[in-house]
Amino acid sequence: NPEGDEEEEEVEETEKIPDDFFYDYDSICSQPYISPGSGIPSRVLHLLHSFGYDCTRRANLHLLDDQTLLYIAGTVAIILGLKTQEQQYLRSSSGQGIGAVAVHPSRHYFAVAEKGHKPNILLYEFPSLKPYRILRGGTEEAYAFVDFNMSGSLLASVGSSPDYMLTIWDWRQEKIMLRSKAFSQDVFQVTFSPENEEQLTTCGTGHIRFWKMARTFTGLKLQGEIGRFGKTSLTDIEGYVALPDGKVISGSEWGDLLLWEGGLIKVEICRRGRRPCHQGPINQFVLDEGELITIGTDGFVRVWDFETLDTADSVDDTGLLEMEPMNELQVGKNVNLRYMVKTLEGDSPVWFAQDAGGGIWKLDLSFSNITQDPECLFSFHSGKIQALDASPSTYLMATTSLDRSLRIYDFVGKTPLVDMKFKQGGTALTWAPRMVNPKGGLFAVGFEDGVVRILEVYNSTGLRLLVGRGGTHDAAVNLRQAFKPHNGPVTALAYERNGEILATGSTDRTVFFFAVGDSYEPIGFVRLPGPVRELHWSPPSHEQSTLLVLCENGFAVQIPSPAAEKMDPESTYEISNLPLSYFRFTSIKSKIEREEQLERIKKKREQKQKERDAWIREQKERGVEVLEEDLPPIIDDEEDKLPELYVPEEPSPILCGFYAGPGKFWLSLDGYDSGFLNL
Repeated sequence: NPEGDEEEEEVEETEKIPDDFFYDYDSICSQPYISPGSGIPSRVLHLLHSFGYDCTRRANLHLLDDQTLLYIAGTVAIILGLKTQEQQYLRSSSGQGIGAVAVHPSRHYFAVAEKGHKPNILLYEFPSLKPYRILRGGTEEAYAFVDFNMSGSLLASVGSSPDYMLTIWDWRQEKIMLRSKAFSQDVFQVTFSPENEEQLTTCGTGHIRFWKMARTFTGLKLQGEIGRFGKTSLTDIEGYVALPDGKVISGSEWGDLLLWEGGLIKVEICRRGRRPCHQGPINQFVLDEGELITIGTDGFVRVWDFETLDTADSVDDTGLLEMEPMNELQVGKNVNLRYMVKTLEGDSPVWFAQDAGGGIWKLDLSFSNITQDPECLFSFHSGKIQALDASPSTYLMATTSLDRSLRIYDFVGKTPLVDMKFKQGGTALTWAPRMVNPKGGLFAVGFEDGVVRILEVYNSTGLRLLVGRGGTHDAAVNLRQAFKPHNGPVTALAYERNGEILATGSTDRTVFFFAVGDSYEPIGFVRLPGPVRELHWSPPSHEQSTLLVLCENGFAVQIPSPAAEKMDPESTYEISNLPLSYFRFTSIKSKIEREEQLERIKKKREQKQKERDAWIREQKERGVEVLEEDLPPIIDDEEDKLPELYVPEEPSPILCGFYAGPGKFWLSLDGYDSGFLNL
């Protein structure tokens, strides 16, 4: 790339950034937007603690020192002290999230590569956490991976869609040295060769690519050679390692090892009986003290003899070589190992492992008679959190996710208390109000199979649950009742304002009502015109008790509270005598935009009229006769064109809503009408 050459040549000419230069963190990190004149303080909300971890993200666990972990959770990089359990947070500068992090070989710096429009890479000093360098212009939308070379002088980054740009940085001087498009599809990883810093490897969807920084007559260039799979099936490649002699070992989707030499597969390695080396993709390869360590989605760590692998060759036309690992460790059931890091100090090294199933593990890979069992240090949700609610009486909150787990937290004590597994993913959750359960321990959870469970958190030792005082570690959850009112995922749960009725909503286009008591008895259900998104009971300030049902497809339905009576068990439970009120929002966005444009035109014309009158006066004062054709125009047909009125054929989907005064409610819509609150 000629641009890369020019930029490289300019490095000597531009003024160097001093080694002791730092940026001001508060001036570069993202800040909340506050409406002008609102009077809301800028720090009215601040991050108190994070219970989250992007455990499915590639290479999202790093060591800043032997007792300090670095990882990403949403839009913040979290620095966690293992001894103190204290967290420190670094917000992204874009506010759009973080794509990848990497630690400098010296551990004095680390890189935070962001997401967002033309995102930055920020280099921080450790342990001061002061912003040291900002790298700009390396990709369009998000960074997928970053890596330092062994000497720490260069940083390689690779972008995600749409550009997939590979960039080599002189990071201390914030300069792009070289750049090239890495591939036309997702690139998962980029690393420098530990033995030859002019060689790099990238891998991703259906490819692996071998790069070298080649000196040509026009300057330094990045030259990439795509790995050719030959007879071997094309595969996505998650992990690989460059060997000292220039060969590369990678994984495959089916779990075998592929030994690459000269851009070709020299041999495919499997276990005896042609069993795969791992069940599923191999996510990481580590060369450690003459051994090769592999970790996989199957939760196994396997150790292989490096010499045997390095000299491996196929013995027949199959291109396969069978061998067995020297040692192996199964970390746990349902464990999906993504990445590991090793402590540098101590007689017996410790490994910390990222589990995409929702955890961080401490591993002893000494494989001796005194080897410690794997220890799960931290546990998290492994996917999108579908529902969250806080207890009305205690400092407890509950969350549920499609990872089939329910979690209870003491948010004052900053402590996870309970992790309960189910056979289906959780989709909705609400805590029972005080009039139903004064102790604040009862809550309802909806699941993707249409089941609702009434659960209660309690202290298993029989003592009172003391939240925030360290007495909550004996917390347990008891199932009070389970019932299945729906044929689709439960999307909403709401207790009536007096606590006498529980309403449940689902994608199956029904709302079911239950009479609340020691046991929940079915009252009946109502059919609706769309899948249920939210349920809201009218507040006590309203004379009548009604349920507002917001459907995904733009319908809002108001249902009077049914009588809390037991139905005949032989009935169908369908309630047909309730007078339902239906509402469907008609877009007025284009009408509002038209009115705004009319107001702008009116103001502009008034301004032009003032300017015209002032000009006429000025001409008259000079004694100049003003003719009609000399007057400047007030109307500009092109600029004053009004937008056409437009109403989408399909109403915009409803995102959320809530009751206002009696007979009124607010709606927030998606699609064409997004950004407007509608009464």
